[in-house]
Amino acid sequence: MQKTILAVAACCACGAVQAQSSVTLYGVADANVEYVNHVGVPPQASNNFNPGPANKVFRENSGGLSGSRWGLRGTEDLGGGLKSVFALEGGFNIDSGMAQQGGRLFGRQAFVGLQTNYGQLTFGRQYTSLFSTVANFVPARFATQYEPAALITGFNYREDNTVKYTGVFGPLTAMAHWTFGAGLTLPRTSPTAVTAGGNGEVPGEFRRDTGYGAALSYGAGLFKLGVGYDQWNPTIGTGSGTYKKAAVMANFGTDKANVSAGYRWGQNRDQNGALLLRDDFYWVGGNYKVLNDLTLTLEYNYQDVKSLAGSPNFTNPWQIAFIADYALSKRTDVYLTTAYAKHAGLALDSAATGYATSLALGNSYALGAGQSSMLGVALGIRHIF
Repeated sequence: MQKTILAVAACCACGAVQAQSSVTLYGVADANVEYVNHVGVPPQASNNFNPGPANKVFRENSGGLSGSRWGLRGTEDLGGGLKSVFALEGGFNIDSGMAQQGGRLFGRQAFVGLQTNYGQLTFGRQYTSLFSTVANFVPARFATQYEPAALITGFNYREDNTVKYTGVFGPLTAMAHWTFGAGLTLPRTSPTAVTAGGNGEVPGEFRRDTGYGAALSYGAGLFKLGVGYDQWNPTIGTGSGTYKKAAVMANFGTDKANVSAGYRWGQNRDQNGALLLRDDFYWVGGNYKVLNDLTLTLEYNYQDVKSLAGSPNFTNPWQIAFIADYALSKRTDVYLTTAYAKHAGLALDSAATGYATSLALGNSYALGAGQSSMLGVALGIRHIF
């Protein structure tokens, strides 16, 4: 439940009524206790790219179904169908109280803009168009714990310095964005990997760390369709690479039971045009409301790695995940989430993803040396305010 903490309609001295405005405080507190087997450490230069021995892990985590967060959002009616809008949203680890997203105060979202009957134009740190659209077509809805969100939509799914348009026209939703500098750096996680990304917005280097994309979704009745494209041009060496992704997706069903599926094409090239990664990604699954208070989710993911750092000899990883979510009230639920991954760690973390999930969450899902599978199980509670 969202709680409105301010709603003002004031009169100026001359008696004219000023525009109505509102600010809403909202958030999610999500914690769980987890067991994972075969865990190593993300390979990096500091450990000579060695994941180390496999171990079992019992730990408390923040964010199983939703990333723990708090935020402020608001609008002001400027008249004539025009509104100003803003959102400030920060992620945190509820188990430690520490900020996420590299310690940013508002690392999840921070934007301001204008809204009309023809759409919304916003400026700041925002989700890419591809991420915003795919989120409505994956069964687990990008549940934080085991969903390979970065693999599906790109490591740059949040970008700094972004201009974004969103328009809703009946059953059709259109999005497009441009970033002047994504503000993301990916470290080397293997001897053949590269360091990619940076702050961008460098004078004389317009292409450096820029990105853009667009997406469309259409939903009428039981059937929904979506398409999207994203490109990021990260700094690599003294030039910039080209990371591209495109996806098509569909959903069929009702709020009680539905099935979702999708395909994502991906291609990453370095500053000289050499192929770093070429892969195809597939997902399928569904949601079923057994009772009014109990929802079950099943999702299967498969990554077909065509080439990694010039080598075609990469064993394709896959994962199956299951979630049982029981609502204690409209604001509080308890859940079981579990996943099994083969030829990669949970969330399909591997050399093909640069171990992005492990490095971002601070909890390793890297396979220990000599291991080829990983199992994770977590019990948690989530409160939405």
